[in-house]
Amino acid sequence: MSGGYRRRRAPYPLVLTGLGALVLIAATFGVAAGSIGIPAGDVWGILLHQLHPDLVEQTWPAARETIVMDVRLPRVLLCAVVGAGLSVAGMALQALVRNPLADPMLLGVSSGASVGAVLVLVFNLTLFGVFSLPIAAFIGALAALIAVYFLARSGGRMTTVRLVLAGVATAEVLSAVASFLVVTSSDPHKTQSALRWMLGGLAGTTWTMVWIPAGAVLIGTAVLLGVCRPLNLLLAGEEAATALGLDVHRFRAAMFTLVALMIGTIVAVSGQIGFVGLIMPHVVRLLVGADHRRALPAAALLGAAFLIAADLAARTLMRPEEIPVGILTALVGGPFFLWLMQRRSV
Repeated sequence: MSGGYRRRRAPYPLVLTGLGALVLIAATFGVAAGSIGIPAGDVWGILLHQLHPDLVEQTWPAARETIVMDVRLPRVLLCAVVGAGLSVAGMALQALVRNPLADPMLLGVSSGASVGAVLVLVFNLTLFGVFSLPIAAFIGALAALIAVYFLARSGGRMTTVRLVLAGVATAEVLSAVASFLVVTSSDPHKTQSALRWMLGGLAGTTWTMVWIPAGAVLIGTAVLLGVCRPLNLLLAGEEAATALGLDVHRFRAAMFTLVALMIGTIVAVSGQIGFVGLIMPHVVRLLVGADHRRALPAAALLGAAFLIAADLAARTLMRPEEIPVGILTALVGGPFFLWLMQRRSV
């Protein structure tokens, strides 16, 4: 049966090429669409002109170049980074805990980030200036990781069951704390800002917000690609992995730390965006199989394309109002995941 599935899959280079093209198409529409529409030809002309002025003659108004380079391109790139990072982190977590329902929100990291961000928004804390919110969110995410790590350890070891239970319990407590801070705030404007952040969104993205999560995702993905063999071994079970020489508990602890730091860095700039890290790995396995050497790059590309498209829909469906992108990913991801479950069970 599995051999039949492999024979029906498209060649791996063709899949990667198709996913790369999908990212470029989504990014082009993401930059072109908005309250002021910009032709796709002008979008690429502006980008090529920025790379080298002699490549393309400037025929567009200067205002369009400002919109593309300073407003829309940073947001689209951050969407790609966040989507890719959540997808890669989700695929790694599903292998680490051997549970297809695992996703980047499993470790309670996003809930910790929410508490940090809500504290800044509700109490107007500006210790770090414009970076106060992402720094506070990252500190909250790191604190949640440390709490989950110590709660999950028993007798010097950390089991998958204890990790999942500790993550779920920590996430519930921290979500309740964040909600309490929101509902007890006396300023409705601060309450609205906190709620919109908790629902996920990338409005107001600037170039300074792109580089740190981009670096974290690139480094984290490179490390995960370097440990594809141990990740593949875990899919066969702990006993088999141990028999083949893998120190499962130490490897899991290191990988959980790496993934949680990736997630914390991402959530610090995007808020809570669910289902991307849960759905994309399943779709990728249908396309290229479960081998992480093939699946991780495909997951990064598919996640990037998906979140760019979701953010484009969030910006344009109810223009001039903007829907928090976390709502759209949940509306799309929930039914699609149920469809995937039904399809796999047939």
